[in-house]
Amino acid sequence: MKSTFIAGPCVIESAELLDTVAAKLVTINQNLGTDIIFKASFDKANRTSIRSFRGPGLDKGLQMLSDIKAKYGLRLLTDIHESWQAEPVGQVVDVIQIPAFLCRQTDLLVAAAKTGKTVNIKKAQFLSGLDMRYPVEKARDAGAKDIWLTERGNMMGYNNLVVDFRNIPDMLEFVPTVIMDCTHSVQRPGGADGKTGGDRRFVPQMALAAKAFGATGYFFEVHPDPDKGLSDAANMLELDKLEQLIGKLK
Repeated sequence: MKSTFIAGPCVIESAELLDTVAAKLVTINQNLGTDIIFKASFDKANRTSIRSFRGPGLDKGLQMLSDIKAKYGLRLLTDIHESWQAEPVGQVVDVIQIPAFLCRQTDLLVAAAKTGKTVNIKKAQFLSGLDMRYPVEKARDAGAKDIWLTERGNMMGYNNLVVDFRNIPDMLEFVPTVIMDCTHSVQRPGGADGKTGGDRRFVPQMALAAKAFGATGYFFEVHPDPDKGLSDAANMLELDKLEQLIGKLK
């Protein structure tokens, strides 16, 4: 099976950032024969601090994503946080993502499923891989035909995540596509003075370990200058390192 790759900045910061990342993804696709899905969030609704940058919002964000699709021909993924967002988001993107904290929200799953789009459900930090059969059942019963699951680690005490890679083969028992979120899995949630910290050094190892456990796809948040990123700065991979890593995974 051909691997699925998802990449893009954590949040929509500017049209210029989206253009920079999208142009690089097109080049990688041409060089490696991949079909990377472009990801960016129009709203980061679960930031640690009320002062954190959230993004441009639904209307402006969807227009910016639509512009990227028209200009670069890339497939799109973005996340929703409320059920009413599913219908307008489904008109623009190819994959609707359910955030990990919200993966048991029945109305959210049902609304995403009813769009007819692929639904990517991120595994909650407090659930096992086998627990994810129930969110899958909700989406499937609501009509979703293509459901993906994404591993992103489990809470280990306070402000720390660990990855139990056994979750990947467990989730493959009931969906054919299991994505490894290689950047969120290196987070230190809420552990950096009012924001989430982490360590991007371990992103390549997360990806390669997931491959050994049978992952069928990989999710990377990327930025040309991650330390200046307005969300998840500590965890995003440097954009210029993405092609080499995808080459290894292929």
